[in-house]
Amino acid sequence: MAQSPIPEQSIGQDPDPATVATVQRRTVRVLMSAQVVAGIGMGSMLSSGSLLVGRLTGSEAAAGLATTFITLGAALLGIPLAALSRSRGRRAGLGAGWLLGAAGSLLVLVAARLGWFPLVLVGMLLIGSATAANLQSRYAAADLAEDAHRARALSLVVWATTAGSVIGPNLSGPGEPVARALGLPEEAGTFVFSVGAFLIGWALISLLLRPDPLLLAAATARTAATARATPPALGRTTATSGAAPAPAASFPARLTAALRHVRAAPGARLGLVAVILGHASMVSVMTMTPIHLAHHGAELSVVGFTISLHIAGMYALSPLVGWLTDRIGRIRVILAGQVVLLCAVAVAGTAGGSQGAVVTGLFLLGLGWSCASVAGSTLLTESTAAAHRSEVQGLADTLMNLAGAGGGALAGGIVALIGYGGLNATVVLLILPVIALALAPRPRS
Repeated sequence: MAQSPIPEQSIGQDPDPATVATVQRRTVRVLMSAQVVAGIGMGSMLSSGSLLVGRLTGSEAAAGLATTFITLGAALLGIPLAALSRSRGRRAGLGAGWLLGAAGSLLVLVAARLGWFPLVLVGMLLIGSATAANLQSRYAAADLAEDAHRARALSLVVWATTAGSVIGPNLSGPGEPVARALGLPEEAGTFVFSVGAFLIGWALISLLLRPDPLLLAAATARTAATARATPPALGRTTATSGAAPAPAASFPARLTAALRHVRAAPGARLGLVAVILGHASMVSVMTMTPIHLAHHGAELSVVGFTISLHIAGMYALSPLVGWLTDRIGRIRVILAGQVVLLCAVAVAGTAGGSQGAVVTGLFLLGLGWSCASVAGSTLLTESTAAAHRSEVQGLADTLMNLAGAGGGALAGGIVALIGYGGLNATVVLLILPVIALALAPRPRS
Protein backbone atom coordinates (compact mmCIF):
# COMPACT_ATOMS: atom_id res chain seq x y z
CA MET A 1 0.00 0.00 0.00
CA ALA A 2 1.16 3.53 -0.68
CA GLN A 3 2.76 5.66 2.02
CA SER A 4 1.07 8.67 3.56
CA PRO A 5 0.31 11.43 1.06
CA ILE A 6 2.83 14.18 0.28
CA PRO A 7 1.13 17.53 1.00
CA GLU A 8 0.49 19.38 -2.25
CA GLN A 9 1.36 22.70 -0.67
CA SER A 10 4.88 21.36 -0.06
CA ILE A 11 5.48 21.24 -3.82
CA GLY A 12 6.63 24.67 -4.90
CA GLN A 13 6.28 26.48 -8.19
CA ASP A 14 9.79 25.29 -9.13
CA PRO A 15 9.84 21.55 -8.28
CA ASP A 16 13.32 20.05 -8.28
CA PRO A 17 14.11 16.77 -10.15
CA ALA A 18 14.52 14.78 -6.93
CA THR A 19 11.05 15.81 -5.77
CA VAL A 20 9.56 14.95 -9.15
CA ALA A 21 11.20 11.50 -9.06
CA THR A 22 9.85 10.86 -5.55
CA VAL A 23 6.34 11.88 -6.56
CA GLN A 24 6.55 9.69 -9.68
CA ARG A 25 7.41 6.60 -7.65
CA ARG A 26 4.59 7.31 -5.22
CA THR A 27 2.14 8.02 -8.06
CA VAL A 28 2.84 4.66 -9.69
CA ARG A 29 2.32 2.86 -6.36
CA VAL A 30 -1.00 4.59 -5.70
CA LEU A 31 -2.25 3.95 -9.23
CA MET A 32 -1.26 0.29 -8.97
CA SER A 33 -3.10 -0.07 -5.65
CA ALA A 34 -6.27 1.43 -7.10
CA GLN A 35 -6.02 -0.73 -10.21
CA VAL A 36 -5.78 -3.92 -8.18
CA VAL A 37 -8.99 -3.18 -6.28
CA ALA A 38 -10.99 -1.54 -9.05
CA GLY A 39 -9.89 -4.29 -11.45
CA ILE A 40 -12.12 -6.65 -9.48
CA GLY A 41 -15.05 -4.40 -10.32
CA MET A 42 -14.30 -4.54 -14.04
CA GLY A 43 -13.44 -8.22 -14.22
CA SER A 44 -16.33 -9.48 -12.12
CA MET A 45 -18.92 -8.38 -14.67
CA LEU A 46 -17.16 -9.16 -17.94
CA SER A 47 -18.22 -12.79 -17.89
CA SER A 48 -21.74 -12.16 -16.58
CA GLY A 49 -22.83 -8.92 -18.27
CA SER A 50 -23.57 -10.49 -21.65
CA LEU A 51 -25.23 -13.48 -19.94
CA LEU A 52 -27.46 -11.16 -17.91
CA VAL A 53 -28.54 -9.24 -21.01
CA GLY A 54 -29.09 -12.50 -22.89
CA ARG A 55 -31.33 -13.77 -20.10
CA LEU A 56 -33.38 -10.59 -19.85
CA THR A 57 -33.90 -10.31 -23.62
CA GLY A 58 -33.86 -13.96 -24.65
CA SER A 59 -31.76 -12.94 -27.66
CA GLU A 60 -28.25 -14.08 -28.49
CA ALA A 61 -27.69 -11.13 -30.81
CA ALA A 62 -28.66 -8.70 -28.03
CA ALA A 63 -26.21 -10.27 -25.56
CA GLY A 64 -23.36 -8.28 -27.06
CA LEU A 65 -25.09 -5.05 -26.05
CA ALA A 66 -23.66 -5.37 -22.53
CA THR A 67 -20.07 -4.91 -23.65
CA THR A 68 -21.20 -2.50 -26.35
CA PHE A 69 -22.78 -0.10 -23.89
CA ILE A 70 -19.85 -0.33 -21.47
CA THR A 71 -17.41 0.56 -24.23
CA LEU A 72 -19.78 3.19 -25.58
CA GLY A 73 -19.96 4.74 -22.12
CA ALA A 74 -16.17 4.76 -21.94
CA ALA A 75 -16.07 6.47 -25.33
CA LEU A 76 -18.63 9.12 -24.39
CA LEU A 77 -17.06 9.84 -21.01
CA GLY A 78 -13.39 9.55 -21.99
CA ILE A 79 -12.98 13.12 -23.26
CA PRO A 80 -14.99 14.75 -20.41
CA LEU A 81 -12.86 12.87 -17.87
CA ALA A 82 -9.71 13.96 -19.72
CA ALA A 83 -10.98 17.55 -19.67
CA LEU A 84 -11.66 17.27 -15.94
CA SER A 85 -8.14 15.95 -15.41
CA ARG A 86 -6.71 18.78 -17.52
CA SER A 87 -8.47 21.46 -15.46
CA ARG A 88 -8.42 19.92 -11.96
CA GLY A 89 -5.87 17.12 -12.11
CA ARG A 90 -5.81 13.34 -12.40
CA ARG A 91 -7.32 12.91 -8.94
CA ALA A 92 -10.55 14.58 -10.04
CA GLY A 93 -10.75 12.84 -13.42
CA LEU A 94 -9.92 9.31 -12.26
CA GLY A 95 -11.98 9.62 -9.07
CA ALA A 96 -15.06 10.71 -11.01
CA GLY A 97 -14.65 7.74 -13.33
CA TRP A 98 -14.62 5.19 -10.51
CA LEU A 99 -17.51 6.89 -8.70
CA LEU A 100 -19.73 6.86 -11.80
CA GLY A 101 -18.81 3.20 -12.30
CA ALA A 102 -20.11 2.38 -8.81
CA ALA A 103 -23.35 4.25 -9.56
CA GLY A 104 -23.75 2.34 -12.82
CA SER A 105 -23.24 -1.04 -11.13
CA LEU A 106 -25.86 -0.16 -8.53
CA LEU A 107 -28.27 0.84 -11.30
CA VAL A 108 -27.75 -2.53 -13.03
CA LEU A 109 -28.67 -4.30 -9.79
CA VAL A 110 -31.88 -2.29 -9.48
CA ALA A 111 -32.75 -2.91 -13.13
CA ALA A 112 -32.06 -6.64 -12.84
CA ARG A 113 -34.32 -6.84 -9.80
CA LEU A 114 -37.09 -5.11 -11.75
CA GLY A 115 -36.37 -7.04 -14.94
CA TRP A 116 -36.18 -3.78 -16.89
CA PHE A 117 -33.69 -4.24 -19.72
CA PRO A 118 -33.39 -0.54 -20.85
CA LEU A 119 -32.32 0.48 -17.36
CA VAL A 120 -29.63 -2.22 -17.43
CA LEU A 121 -28.18 -0.58 -20.53
CA VAL A 122 -28.15 2.82 -18.82
CA GLY A 123 -26.21 1.25 -15.95
CA MET A 124 -23.77 -0.35 -18.38
CA LEU A 125 -23.26 3.06 -19.99
CA LEU A 126 -22.26 4.56 -16.63
CA ILE A 127 -19.99 1.60 -15.90
CA GLY A 128 -18.09 2.65 -19.00
CA SER A 129 -16.71 5.56 -16.98
CA ALA A 130 -14.80 3.04 -14.87
CA THR A 131 -13.29 1.63 -18.05
CA ALA A 132 -12.27 5.16 -19.05
CA ALA A 133 -10.67 5.72 -15.64
CA ASN A 134 -8.88 2.38 -15.92
CA LEU A 135 -7.42 3.37 -19.28
CA GLN A 136 -6.47 6.91 -18.28
CA SER A 137 -4.62 5.59 -15.24
CA ARG A 138 -1.86 4.30 -17.53
CA TYR A 139 -1.35 7.82 -18.89
CA ALA A 140 -1.26 9.19 -15.34
CA ALA A 141 1.71 6.90 -14.70
CA ALA A 142 3.51 8.54 -17.63
CA ASP A 143 2.85 12.16 -16.63
CA LEU A 144 6.13 12.48 -14.71
CA ALA A 145 8.05 9.54 -16.20
CA GLU A 146 11.44 9.94 -17.88
CA ASP A 147 11.48 9.23 -21.61
CA ALA A 148 13.62 6.10 -21.26
CA HIS A 149 11.25 4.59 -18.69
CA ARG A 150 7.87 5.75 -19.97
CA ALA A 151 6.75 2.36 -21.33
CA ARG A 152 7.83 0.62 -18.13
CA ALA A 153 5.87 3.02 -15.89
CA LEU A 154 2.82 2.73 -18.13
CA SER A 155 3.02 -1.06 -18.24
CA LEU A 156 3.33 -1.40 -14.45
CA VAL A 157 -0.06 0.27 -13.97
CA VAL A 158 -1.52 -1.94 -16.72
CA TRP A 159 -0.02 -4.97 -14.96
CA ALA A 160 -1.54 -4.00 -11.61
CA THR A 161 -4.97 -4.64 -13.09
CA THR A 162 -4.07 -8.33 -13.37
CA ALA A 163 -4.86 -9.43 -9.83
CA GLY A 164 -8.28 -7.83 -9.60
CA SER A 165 -9.27 -8.61 -13.15
CA VAL A 166 -8.32 -12.29 -12.86
CA ILE A 167 -10.12 -12.63 -9.53
CA GLY A 168 -13.18 -10.75 -10.76
CA PRO A 169 -14.54 -13.17 -13.38
CA ASN A 170 -14.17 -16.05 -10.92
CA LEU A 171 -16.67 -14.32 -8.64
CA SER A 172 -19.44 -15.60 -10.92
CA GLY A 173 -19.79 -18.66 -8.70
CA PRO A 174 -19.87 -16.80 -5.35
CA GLY A 175 -22.15 -14.23 -6.97
CA GLU A 176 -24.94 -16.78 -7.50
CA PRO A 177 -25.91 -17.18 -3.80
CA VAL A 178 -25.57 -13.42 -3.32
CA ALA A 179 -27.98 -12.87 -6.21
CA ARG A 180 -30.47 -15.41 -4.86
CA ALA A 181 -30.36 -13.77 -1.42
CA LEU A 182 -31.20 -10.41 -3.00
CA GLY A 183 -33.87 -11.79 -5.33
CA LEU A 184 -31.78 -11.11 -8.44
CA PRO A 185 -31.04 -13.20 -11.54
CA GLU A 186 -27.98 -15.32 -10.75
CA GLU A 187 -25.91 -13.53 -13.42
CA ALA A 188 -26.33 -10.21 -11.56
CA GLY A 189 -24.57 -11.25 -8.35
CA THR A 190 -21.14 -10.12 -9.51
CA PHE A 191 -22.34 -6.53 -9.86
CA VAL A 192 -22.65 -6.39 -6.06
CA PHE A 193 -18.87 -6.89 -5.88
CA SER A 194 -18.38 -4.25 -8.57
CA VAL A 195 -20.10 -1.56 -6.48
CA GLY A 196 -17.74 -2.10 -3.55
CA ALA A 197 -14.62 -2.39 -5.69
CA PHE A 198 -15.26 0.85 -7.58
CA LEU A 199 -15.94 2.75 -4.36
CA ILE A 200 -12.65 1.56 -2.87
CA GLY A 201 -10.82 2.55 -6.06
CA TRP A 202 -12.37 6.03 -5.83
CA ALA A 203 -11.33 6.37 -2.18
CA LEU A 204 -7.71 5.37 -2.89
CA ILE A 205 -7.35 7.89 -5.70
CA SER A 206 -9.12 10.69 -3.82
CA LEU A 207 -7.15 10.27 -0.60
CA LEU A 208 -3.69 9.15 -1.72
CA LEU A 209 -2.96 10.60 -5.17
CA ARG A 210 -1.29 13.67 -3.68
CA PRO A 211 0.36 15.72 -5.10
CA ASP A 212 -1.46 15.38 -8.38
CA PRO A 213 0.95 14.12 -11.10
CA LEU A 214 -0.62 16.02 -14.00
CA LEU A 215 -0.65 19.33 -12.14
CA LEU A 216 2.94 18.81 -11.05
CA ALA A 217 3.94 17.91 -14.62
CA ALA A 218 2.34 21.14 -15.83
CA ALA A 219 4.24 23.14 -13.19
CA THR A 220 7.49 21.47 -14.21
CA ALA A 221 6.82 22.22 -17.88
CA ARG A 222 6.09 25.87 -17.10
CA THR A 223 9.33 26.16 -15.18
CA ALA A 224 11.30 24.64 -18.04
CA ALA A 225 9.61 26.90 -20.59
CA THR A 226 10.36 30.00 -18.50
CA ALA A 227 14.00 28.98 -18.17
CA ARG A 228 14.30 28.55 -21.94
CA ALA A 229 12.58 31.88 -22.65
CA THR A 230 14.70 33.92 -20.21
CA PRO A 231 17.95 35.29 -21.72
CA PRO A 232 20.81 34.48 -19.30
CA ALA A 233 22.22 38.03 -19.50
CA LEU A 234 18.98 39.67 -18.45
CA GLY A 235 18.10 37.42 -15.55
CA ARG A 236 14.75 37.54 -13.81
CA THR A 237 13.71 41.00 -15.05
CA THR A 238 13.12 39.84 -18.64
CA ALA A 239 11.30 36.72 -17.45
CA THR A 240 8.62 38.80 -15.83
CA SER A 241 8.54 41.87 -18.00
CA GLY A 242 6.93 40.43 -21.14
CA ALA A 243 3.35 40.68 -22.22
CA ALA A 244 0.75 38.77 -20.26
CA PRO A 245 0.20 35.19 -21.45
CA ALA A 246 -2.66 34.61 -23.85
CA PRO A 247 -5.84 33.16 -22.37
CA ALA A 248 -5.97 29.36 -22.36
CA ALA A 249 -7.74 27.91 -25.37
CA SER A 250 -11.04 26.10 -24.87
CA PHE A 251 -10.99 22.32 -24.72
CA PRO A 252 -12.62 21.91 -28.19
CA ALA A 253 -10.00 24.24 -29.67
CA ARG A 254 -7.20 22.26 -28.02
CA LEU A 255 -8.75 19.02 -29.25
CA THR A 256 -8.87 20.34 -32.83
CA ALA A 257 -5.21 21.34 -32.57
CA ALA A 258 -4.40 17.90 -31.19
CA LEU A 259 -6.09 16.24 -34.17
CA ARG A 260 -3.99 18.31 -36.56
CA HIS A 261 -0.89 17.37 -34.59
CA VAL A 262 -1.66 13.64 -34.83
CA ARG A 263 -2.27 13.84 -38.56
CA ALA A 264 1.12 15.50 -39.03
CA ALA A 265 3.07 12.94 -36.93
CA PRO A 266 3.52 9.44 -38.46
CA GLY A 267 4.40 7.91 -35.10
CA ALA A 268 1.31 9.34 -33.45
CA ARG A 269 -0.88 8.04 -36.30
CA LEU A 270 0.53 4.53 -35.99
CA GLY A 271 0.17 4.53 -32.21
CA LEU A 272 -3.43 5.74 -32.45
CA VAL A 273 -4.43 3.18 -35.11
CA ALA A 274 -2.73 0.32 -33.23
CA VAL A 275 -4.55 1.16 -30.00
CA ILE A 276 -7.94 1.62 -31.69
CA LEU A 277 -7.98 -1.45 -33.94
CA GLY A 278 -6.28 -3.68 -31.36
CA HIS A 279 -9.04 -2.85 -28.89
CA ALA A 280 -11.78 -3.39 -31.48
CA SER A 281 -10.33 -6.82 -32.33
CA MET A 282 -10.17 -7.85 -28.69
CA VAL A 283 -13.65 -6.64 -27.73
CA SER A 284 -15.33 -8.20 -30.77
CA VAL A 285 -14.14 -11.71 -29.96
CA MET A 286 -14.27 -11.45 -26.18
CA THR A 287 -17.87 -10.21 -26.22
CA MET A 288 -19.29 -13.34 -27.80
CA THR A 289 -17.01 -15.93 -26.19
CA PRO A 290 -19.20 -16.42 -23.08
CA ILE A 291 -22.21 -17.07 -25.35
CA HIS A 292 -20.18 -19.46 -27.51
CA LEU A 293 -19.04 -21.41 -24.44
CA ALA A 294 -22.55 -21.49 -22.97
CA HIS A 295 -23.89 -22.95 -26.23
CA HIS A 296 -21.38 -25.77 -25.89
CA GLY A 297 -22.52 -26.57 -22.34
CA ALA A 298 -19.93 -24.66 -20.32
CA GLU A 299 -20.91 -23.70 -16.77
CA LEU A 300 -20.57 -20.19 -15.37
CA SER A 301 -17.38 -21.19 -13.54
CA VAL A 302 -15.80 -22.31 -16.83
CA VAL A 303 -16.85 -19.08 -18.52
CA GLY A 304 -15.36 -17.08 -15.65
CA PHE A 305 -12.11 -19.08 -15.79
CA THR A 306 -11.80 -18.45 -19.53
CA ILE A 307 -12.30 -14.71 -19.15
CA SER A 308 -9.81 -14.72 -16.24
CA LEU A 309 -7.09 -16.19 -18.43
CA HIS A 310 -7.99 -13.77 -21.19
CA ILE A 311 -7.52 -10.87 -18.78
CA ALA A 312 -4.27 -12.43 -17.55
CA GLY A 313 -3.08 -12.30 -21.14
CA MET A 314 -4.07 -8.64 -21.29
CA TYR A 315 -2.34 -7.56 -18.09
CA ALA A 316 -0.08 -10.16 -16.46
CA LEU A 317 2.77 -9.92 -18.99
CA SER A 318 2.53 -6.16 -19.50
CA PRO A 319 5.78 -5.42 -17.55
CA LEU A 320 7.59 -7.70 -20.02
CA VAL A 321 5.80 -5.97 -22.90
CA GLY A 322 6.82 -2.60 -21.46
CA TRP A 323 10.44 -3.71 -21.08
CA LEU A 324 10.50 -4.98 -24.66
CA THR A 325 8.92 -1.75 -25.86
CA ASP A 326 11.72 0.28 -24.25
CA ARG A 327 14.35 -2.26 -25.33
CA ILE A 328 13.60 -3.13 -28.97
CA GLY A 329 11.30 -0.29 -29.98
CA ARG A 330 7.64 0.60 -30.14
CA ILE A 331 6.98 -0.40 -33.76
CA ARG A 332 8.47 -3.88 -33.42
CA VAL A 333 6.30 -4.64 -30.40
CA ILE A 334 3.22 -3.34 -32.23
CA LEU A 335 4.01 -5.72 -35.13
CA ALA A 336 4.58 -8.62 -32.72
CA GLY A 337 1.18 -7.90 -31.18
CA GLN A 338 -0.54 -8.13 -34.56
CA VAL A 339 1.07 -11.53 -35.19
CA VAL A 340 -0.18 -12.73 -31.80
CA LEU A 341 -3.68 -11.45 -32.61
CA LEU A 342 -3.66 -13.38 -35.90
CA CYS A 343 -2.72 -16.54 -33.99
CA ALA A 344 -5.46 -15.85 -31.44
CA VAL A 345 -8.31 -15.60 -33.94
CA ALA A 346 -6.99 -18.66 -35.81
CA VAL A 347 -7.02 -20.79 -32.64
CA ALA A 348 -10.33 -19.48 -31.23
CA GLY A 349 -12.06 -19.46 -34.62
CA THR A 350 -11.31 -23.13 -35.25
CA ALA A 351 -11.93 -24.29 -31.65
CA GLY A 352 -15.50 -25.46 -32.10
CA GLY A 353 -16.60 -27.03 -28.83
CA SER A 354 -13.05 -27.44 -27.46
CA GLN A 355 -12.89 -25.40 -24.28
CA GLY A 356 -9.11 -25.74 -24.13
CA ALA A 357 -8.69 -24.21 -27.58
CA VAL A 358 -11.05 -21.36 -26.72
CA VAL A 359 -9.07 -20.66 -23.53
CA THR A 360 -5.80 -20.65 -25.49
CA GLY A 361 -7.22 -18.36 -28.15
CA LEU A 362 -8.57 -15.92 -25.57
CA PHE A 363 -5.24 -15.81 -23.72
CA LEU A 364 -3.42 -14.98 -26.97
CA LEU A 365 -6.08 -12.40 -27.76
CA GLY A 366 -5.32 -10.64 -24.47
CA LEU A 367 -1.55 -10.81 -25.05
CA GLY A 368 -1.88 -9.31 -28.53
CA TRP A 369 -4.02 -6.52 -27.08
CA SER A 370 -1.34 -5.86 -24.44
CA CYS A 371 1.36 -5.43 -27.08
CA ALA A 372 -0.79 -3.08 -29.14
CA SER A 373 -1.96 -1.10 -26.12
CA VAL A 374 1.35 -0.64 -24.28
CA ALA A 375 3.54 -0.02 -27.34
CA GLY A 376 0.85 1.98 -29.15
CA SER A 377 0.10 4.20 -26.14
CA THR A 378 3.80 4.83 -25.55
CA LEU A 379 4.42 5.70 -29.19
CA LEU A 380 1.37 7.97 -29.26
CA THR A 381 2.43 9.80 -26.10
CA GLU A 382 6.04 10.41 -27.06
CA SER A 383 5.13 11.37 -30.65
CA THR A 384 2.80 14.11 -29.38
CA ALA A 385 3.92 17.52 -28.15
CA ALA A 386 3.44 17.97 -24.41
CA ALA A 387 0.95 20.80 -24.99
CA HIS A 388 -1.42 18.41 -26.79
CA ARG A 389 -0.92 15.16 -24.86
CA SER A 390 -3.93 15.38 -22.54
CA GLU A 391 -6.32 15.97 -25.43
CA VAL A 392 -4.71 13.32 -27.65
CA GLN A 393 -4.86 10.76 -24.84
CA GLY A 394 -8.53 11.47 -24.21
CA LEU A 395 -9.23 11.33 -27.93
CA ALA A 396 -7.38 8.01 -28.26
CA ASP A 397 -9.40 6.43 -25.46
CA THR A 398 -12.66 7.78 -26.90
CA LEU A 399 -11.95 6.47 -30.40
CA MET A 400 -10.70 3.19 -29.01
CA ASN A 401 -13.88 2.64 -27.04
CA LEU A 402 -16.09 3.74 -29.92
CA ALA A 403 -14.35 1.10 -32.06
CA GLY A 404 -14.84 -1.43 -29.29
CA ALA A 405 -18.51 -0.50 -28.96
CA GLY A 406 -18.96 -0.92 -32.70
CA GLY A 407 -17.18 -4.26 -32.64
CA GLY A 408 -19.27 -5.49 -29.73
CA ALA A 409 -22.50 -4.31 -31.37
CA LEU A 410 -21.70 -6.04 -34.65
CA ALA A 411 -20.30 -9.20 -33.08
CA GLY A 412 -23.67 -10.63 -32.10
CA GLY A 413 -25.11 -10.16 -35.56
CA ILE A 414 -21.99 -11.63 -37.20
CA VAL A 415 -22.17 -14.71 -35.00
CA ALA A 416 -25.86 -15.10 -35.81
CA LEU A 417 -25.05 -14.98 -39.53
CA ILE A 418 -21.76 -16.86 -39.91
CA GLY A 419 -20.98 -18.25 -36.48
CA TYR A 420 -18.21 -17.74 -33.93
CA GLY A 421 -15.57 -18.93 -36.39
CA GLY A 422 -16.78 -16.40 -38.93
CA LEU A 423 -16.48 -13.64 -36.34
CA ASN A 424 -12.83 -14.50 -35.73
CA ALA A 425 -12.16 -14.54 -39.47
CA THR A 426 -13.74 -11.11 -39.82
CA VAL A 427 -11.44 -9.69 -37.14
CA VAL A 428 -8.47 -10.31 -39.46
CA LEU A 429 -9.71 -7.29 -41.42
CA LEU A 430 -8.93 -5.15 -38.37
CA ILE A 431 -5.41 -6.53 -37.94
CA LEU A 432 -4.06 -6.17 -41.47
CA PRO A 433 -4.26 -2.33 -41.64
CA VAL A 434 -2.07 -2.00 -38.54
CA ILE A 435 0.55 -4.31 -40.08
CA ALA A 436 0.49 -2.31 -43.30
CA LEU A 437 0.88 1.02 -41.52
CA ALA A 438 3.68 -0.28 -39.29
CA LEU A 439 5.63 -1.60 -42.30
CA ALA A 440 5.11 1.57 -44.37
CA PRO A 441 8.28 3.66 -44.87
CA ARG A 442 8.48 6.80 -42.75
CA PRO A 443 10.91 9.69 -42.39
CA ARG A 444 13.83 8.95 -40.08
CA SER A 445 13.21 12.20 -38.22
